[in-house]
Amino acid sequence: MSEAIIFNLFTENDHLANKIATSLSIAKGKFVLRTFPDQETYFKFEESVANKEIIFIASLNKPNEKILPLVFAAETAKELGAKRVGLIAPYLAYMRQDIRFQPGECITSKYYAKLISNSFDWLITIDPHLHRYRHLNEIYSISIQTLHATTQIAKWIKENVTNPVLIGPDSESKQWIEKVAFNENIPYLILEKTRHGDKQVEIQAPLLKQNSHCTPVLIDDIISTACTMIETVRQLNKLCKNSPVCIGVHGVFAEDAYQKLLHENIQQIVTCNTIYHVSNKIDISTLLIAALSKQLAIKIT
Repeated sequence: MSEAIIFNLFTENDHLANKIATSLSIAKGKFVLRTFPDQETYFKFEESVANKEIIFIASLNKPNEKILPLVFAAETAKELGAKRVGLIAPYLAYMRQDIRFQPGECITSKYYAKLISNSFDWLITIDPHLHRYRHLNEIYSISIQTLHATTQIAKWIKENVTNPVLIGPDSESKQWIEKVAFNENIPYLILEKTRHGDKQVEIQAPLLKQNSHCTPVLIDDIISTACTMIETVRQLNKLCKNSPVCIGVHGVFAEDAYQKLLHENIQQIVTCNTIYHVSNKIDISTLLIAALSKQLAIKIT
């Protein structure tokens, strides 16, 4: 058993925490996390963390309710003598506001990065939403391992979809689509998106008629409101004989987004298990295990 302890503060990450702990012979930490009647947070370690590598795992969907318990726990571990304190965040929030679009706006990505960098020594994450930032180290000041689920996604498509053509809904998705396509030599197209608001988008699909007999596989890094996917699905169904498969790296599914997408003419919705959801069909645990093994310099059992 290594001198490392992994703490899973939120039960939705149990499936990943268990696989990591077993594969790397890491103990799962005991703690108390509860909320007072006035909504303040109470946290307590139920074992010693002194001189140990402390790992927290948390997918940062619903980030506002998760960040304070994480920061309180990380700062407590530091104060109690932990060797290092790291964070595995399969999904990393607050990456979309990467520029001040209008005067007076908060660039939340920068300030969220400062908050995490101040409390943790290292970060492991999967496919963060990088658009104007080329690398996370432009805003994070700690050691970072950025992992990519492209190989796992490409393998799933090759094994489960007949005659696929990959569809990227906009230019931002090109970075993921190209990597997935390269892994299994799958053809792809990037569509043109114009956003008219948080929940209104317009999609144009040039050249798609040339691939009308293929099965369109719509891929995006984040499915949040699903507005982009829904509009793209409707365009694809006008041009293709086969209904599309929808794949997201991170299934955030804000509000009733999942139900709305299900009501469209699609074959299925598939996501990676970065955020626990019924649509999880692509496992990324091996990515996290390999990255943590490297971070802690311990062997995979």
